[in-house]
Amino acid sequence: MIGEALRLIRVFHDKKSTELAKELGISTSYLSEIESGKKQPSLELVNKYAEIFNTSSHSILFFSDELDKNKGPFKVSMRNKILKFLKAVENITIEKKDE
Repeated sequence: MIGEALRLIRVFHDKKSTELAKELGISTSYLSEIESGKKQPSLELVNKYAEIFNTSSHSILFFSDELDKNKGPFKVSMRNKILKFLKAVENITIEKKDE
């Protein structure tokens, strides 16, 4: 889930994966693996994301699957709603670009 959140943050800020990978100091293929959930980002990488997108690492880690063990259903539900909202924004952005 954190990978999807990181992808949506990037898309929300209209940043290409190649551009972000360069800023993060990683390969585009590694970024793709993180965003697709095949790999988990390190805490150092999450901190870099936070710096680039002017947010806190805590906000990003809110989407970590590991947190499900200690969080109640409200926080899990809220997290899913935030992701759904960001996906809707992504779809609107794509539709506008296609016009």
